[in-house]
Amino acid sequence: MHLLVGNQNRPQIEGFKTDDTGDNISDKNKYYSELTGLYWIWKNEKADIIGSTHYRRHFTAKQEPLRYRLKRLSYFPAGLFKKRFGLIYTNNVDLWKEKIIKPEEILAIFKDYEAIMPVRRKFRYTIKEHYRRYHNLEDLKAIERILKRDYPDYMPSFEKVLEGNRLFANNMFILKYDAFNELMTWLFDILFKLEEEFDLNKYTGYQERIFGFLSERLITIWIEHHQINYKELPLIYFKKFKKMKG
Repeated sequence: MHLLVGNQNRPQIEGFKTDDTGDNISDKNKYYSELTGLYWIWKNEKADIIGSTHYRRHFTAKQEPLRYRLKRLSYFPAGLFKKRFGLIYTNNVDLWKEKIIKPEEILAIFKDYEAIMPVRRKFRYTIKEHYRRYHNLEDLKAIERILKRDYPDYMPSFEKVLEGNRLFANNMFILKYDAFNELMTWLFDILFKLEEEFDLNKYTGYQERIFGFLSERLITIWIEHHQINYKELPLIYFKKFKKMKG
């Protein structure tokens, strides 16, 4: 299913559903980013397996061609290996659109795993220090207060994730419905409580995507807490997007 997010007051695109119908938070898109799409799916759709990808980022279960693996070696001297770890950057839509994960590949993986997650990003710093450098550490302190008050059993996972340097980025995953429903219930409960605490007028430009950034940390905490048996898959990252045919 193709879903256009943040669709409020925007023209529709043929063949796309929009996240401003039914039960939705489309008008919060500048703060929630792709999460307005996840919320819409949670509230308006149901399927045995539910996942999230982006228009430029897609899971692949195929082996990376040799020339791409050789190119990856050049990331080391260029200092890009950690930044691009688990990401296959390409402009070759015709080659890679055939390598986007297919339903039968997902079902095969779920015979042995409970979830499909993107290869975790490796940061130079801890998750906590990275957030302090690029965002506002007070945001994480607010999460800590809510977890201590409402979900104290998550605190060991919170502390472990923040002191580590691995993160499930991009708010992408594939889960069975029950796990998806549980994650969404927990995640949006926390995010909506944060929204009540925050003065969103203080977040401008890139930082407006505050809840998208925080949800990446929260999803990582949730996976750690529940000890989900997951399969990590790389992501195809189309650097220059064009409409895919077929």
